[in-house]
Amino acid sequence: MNTYDSLSRIQSDIDSGKIDCVGLVNHYLSNINKNKHLNALTAVYADDALSTAATVQQKIKDGTAGRLAGMVFTIKDVYCHEGHELQCGSKILEGFESQFTATCVQRLLDEDAILIGRNNCDEFAMGSSNENSVFGPTINGSGENRVPGGSSGGSAVAVQADMCLVSIGSDTGGSVRQPAAYCGIVGFKPNYGRISRHGLSAYASSFDCVGILAHSIDDTALTLEIMAGADEYDTTVSHTNVPSYSKKTEWNGNAKIACFDNTLSHEGIDEEIKVATSHAYDKLQDLGHSVDHLGFDYLDHVLPTYYILTTAEASTNLSRYDGVRYGYRTDNAHDLESMYKKSRSEGFGDEVKKRILLGTYVLSEGFYDAYFTKAQKVRRLIRDETKKIFDNHDFIVLPTAPTTAFELNSHNRDPLEMYLEDIFTVQASLAGLPAISLPNGKDKNGMPIGIQVIANTFEEEKLLSFSKYLVDHVLAK
Repeated sequence: MNTYDSLSRIQSDIDSGKIDCVGLVNHYLSNINKNKHLNALTAVYADDALSTAATVQQKIKDGTAGRLAGMVFTIKDVYCHEGHELQCGSKILEGFESQFTATCVQRLLDEDAILIGRNNCDEFAMGSSNENSVFGPTINGSGENRVPGGSSGGSAVAVQADMCLVSIGSDTGGSVRQPAAYCGIVGFKPNYGRISRHGLSAYASSFDCVGILAHSIDDTALTLEIMAGADEYDTTVSHTNVPSYSKKTEWNGNAKIACFDNTLSHEGIDEEIKVATSHAYDKLQDLGHSVDHLGFDYLDHVLPTYYILTTAEASTNLSRYDGVRYGYRTDNAHDLESMYKKSRSEGFGDEVKKRILLGTYVLSEGFYDAYFTKAQKVRRLIRDETKKIFDNHDFIVLPTAPTTAFELNSHNRDPLEMYLEDIFTVQASLAGLPAISLPNGKDKNGMPIGIQVIANTFEEEKLLSFSKYLVDHVLAK
């Protein structure tokens, strides 16, 4: 069977009788089995997927199928799916089953998308390499012993290795965009609040976004269009009108681009990423677009601001996992207090415990104003300075990550080295703006390079149309 990179091709082949939904699901199940060594999925819903495929195929025959008929997708292990296990890559949720389905997942199912499995991820979405999972690390399909990025590494690899067409990840500080860059696919984070977070396990509530990993801009646009919009179960979701993204993916005219010289001069950036990004700037100018080289004075402040605020929110959000109501409970407790302590210390991994401790510290009496309050003020400054750029520019274009995918266990000894992999993605997260990572060639070792585009508030439609133009006319293949 063909390897498909777009839903339109799948639906065309279904209509012509070349394939059917059951055969398509079997194709993906075969690839999942062949790629078990990549450890991208923690659960495969083979029987459910085949049953759904048969139902969808009948709907297609009857002319009643939804817009996503033929789309086989996976979800990151942070989304609720009724009657199925949810672990967030953690021992602390061992044995827990969801009692409802996340809004974004349900909306895809309602349009006849076929859910085939659940993806591995960094524990509670905390990580940049997908090495912090109770299920073990996920391996990048592009290179032996390379990480896929994180925290949505399993989702990225599932799309990369043709185990599904689309995967739903989550993006708190780059957790969709960075693995997309490492795996050579499209990774999209919408504006904060564009998609309901109901059913998404919380890491940092003022940052968390539902994200999309796919091969094409068209599939990204259609998936966003269906998931986005108001939801009675999420008070933080936007009621802003949802455009018909899938019908408006053609870019016309010249764009005004802002780029930051201090990203390309950053001491941690690989030379090949610097060259690939510079080539994209040059090509844009050759095609008549303006590229203004600016400096972003807050670049060195984005990471400390992000980690102070997200660890504080994580400390609060993860307090609910206590061994009492659900999930893992220690067998070594002798009283209530020891049960709390041992359940949490045994159930959480090292990275999660580190972030809970950091968050508890910055929220503690005597340090709240010195750290948390100050970080909130800096976040506002970063957002305001970023928004000012859009007064005179359409987009910000910069590298997605400073390096390509690194080797497993190579960054574990130095947390700062690991955290620096997010230095170019957290700006959009702090500002709550839509952003996308696109493939931009490969380095000398054959590892994918990503380039990132950021747009103004709720300008996903504009971002997606320009991104398609970039893929078709500007970026390295």
